[in-house]
Amino acid sequence: MKTMRIYIEGIAALGPSMPDWATARDILRKEINGAENAYAPEPVKLPPPEMLPASERRRAGDAIKLSMAVGLAAIRDAGADASQLMNVFSSTGGDCENCHNILETLASSERMISPTRFHNSVHNAPAGYWSIATRCTAASTSLCAYDATFTAGLLEAAIQTIDSGERCLLVSFDTAYPEPLYSVRPIPYPFALGFVINAQKTAATQFSLTIALSRDAVDTMKNSQLESLRRSVPSARSLPLLALLAAGKSGRVVIDYLEPSNMSIEVGA
Repeated sequence: MKTMRIYIEGIAALGPSMPDWATARDILRKEINGAENAYAPEPVKLPPPEMLPASERRRAGDAIKLSMAVGLAAIRDAGADASQLMNVFSSTGGDCENCHNILETLASSERMISPTRFHNSVHNAPAGYWSIATRCTAASTSLCAYDATFTAGLLEAAIQTIDSGERCLLVSFDTAYPEPLYSVRPIPYPFALGFVINAQKTAATQFSLTIALSRDAVDTMKNSQLESLRRSVPSARSLPLLALLAAGKSGRVVIDYLEPSNMSIEVGA
């Protein structure tokens, strides 16, 4: 893979004890600057999907609430028009609670799945709700890559924006699995981030990212709770990158990708 350079125009994050990018930035800045960081993860409160019609809002599950929250926040941070942006939605499991409920129903004597649950079980449901809410008809991609889900999403978004010359929204998100699925796939918290990226540097540019495949070891978090979050939630594999962005510093991080490769990301502040 050749080296690719893209530019970030909007950033959003939402996770345990991180209700928005401003709060996450304060937490992650301490990580980079070596300050004492008493981070303790707390349950995530997901806002209602404000742009959806009332009938759709009532049917929205955690995956839709989570992805839409960071998508809208990233769009607003970039000052972009959501209806005009290509988008990539990347998630390792989609709506995990909904998956649990469907399997629970199938294991019961009734075995009658509601149309809404079935509708929301499709992996590209969040992207579909996004198009309804924003009236976006631009190209949309939904993908997953197990623990490499964030990196695969970033790579896909970078390729799309470089190939088209247009801006692209990346939303990487994961919801939590309840038991008994949690025992097999222990994702304890919802976590999501959103980037608006561009192939060209503009007045809205906040950072440049130069990405390439690498065999170097991945970067980890010094804070044990943040490292636990990084390891347990696929989209949180982005935390070393988010920490560098939070500090506003140039530097290089290596993020998990598909073995035997990882992804090297050079940040230009």
